Amino acid sequence: MSHVQIYDRAMCCSTGVCGPQVDQTLPTFAADLDWLKQQGHQVQRFNLAQDPAEFAANATVQRMLSEAGVDCLPLVLVDGQIVSRSDYPTRENLALWTATKLSVKTMLPTADGGCCGDSGCC
Repeated sequence: MSHVQIYDRAMCCSTGVCGPQVDQTLPTFAADLDWLKQQGHQVQRFNLAQDPAEFAANATVQRMLSEAGVDCLPLVLVDGQIVSRSDYPTRENLALWTATKLSVKTMLPTADGGCCGDSGCC
């Protein structure tokens, strides 16, 4: 399984999902990280305001911050390699980077086939 690390900008809480105006990207990303954990991956998320020592302890993160400043955040590493910077990736990207299979969404049957078609089961 993969080790995923997220280095966030300074936020008021660990996920940024608080306050009167929440950016919808943040709860979606938090849910995607929970999904990734459920698939068996190790996920760590660090907030610059709450976990500055984690930023200082990672040479890759230090290098990116010295080159680009906080504009490189959020920074996403998978198994120590940078896979995303300056943006929150989608669940599809997280799945791709960690070789995790996404479940296929089921569709309702249609009149031209499936349960409501010629089978007579509806």
